[in-house]
Amino acid sequence: MQIATNELLDGFKELDSATVFNAVNQSLGGWKPSSGADALGNQPDYYTGPEMRCMLPELGCVVGYALTAELTTNDPDSEGIPWDDYYQAIEDYEFPVIGVIKDVDSRPGRGACFGDGMAARHLSFGAVGAMVEGSIRDLAGIRSLGFPVWGTGLVPGHGVFTMLRINVPVTVGSLRVLPGELLIADEDGCTRIPRGLDAAEVLKAAQEITERERKARALFSEPGFNMAKWKASGN
Repeated sequence: MQIATNELLDGFKELDSATVFNAVNQSLGGWKPSSGADALGNQPDYYTGPEMRCMLPELGCVVGYALTAELTTNDPDSEGIPWDDYYQAIEDYEFPVIGVIKDVDSRPGRGACFGDGMAARHLSFGAVGAMVEGSIRDLAGIRSLGFPVWGTGLVPGHGVFTMLRINVPVTVGSLRVLPGELLIADEDGCTRIPRGLDAAEVLKAAQEITERERKARALFSEPGFNMAKWKASGN
């Protein structure tokens, strides 16, 4: 796993998940042909689907590395591992962590798998956010802690909490996440930077995209802007 410098992480915080997605896509060679055999399987789905909701958009963008986990919230017969293993893993990371949690209960989402108590623990052990395929509760308490959280629903209760696995590949919000991948999350959702991509190159590409878009918007607002000026700009 490639660890970005604090300067790089701070650079990503100045961006948004949509721009980082554009940069990831560009770094991977861009979109492929839209028809023919070469088009099969080439869509760059390095982002969460619409089912993943930003619960506290006022907290802005979060950047961190994925600590993945699977748990159940109602199945009393699940055989699990100690929760301390998960929290110890957060504390052991020497870089910002986003907890990426998947509810694999027999009734996923029926019980909450994240609340204000868990948010307080995450925060105290050094996590910077949590992304949950499952339900959340105690949102007001989480808000009071200033802890960014994403989820697929809200409920007031839960059953027996059982942690099953940590540091395994998980799919949350239709996004496959591997342990240790760099994530950028905001009110749009989450974009991941796949293993093998240089985070510094992705950041550079994202900053260049931001500048191009800034210049384009400035051009749009010029008096007398028309198609001729747009074509002449080379954008």
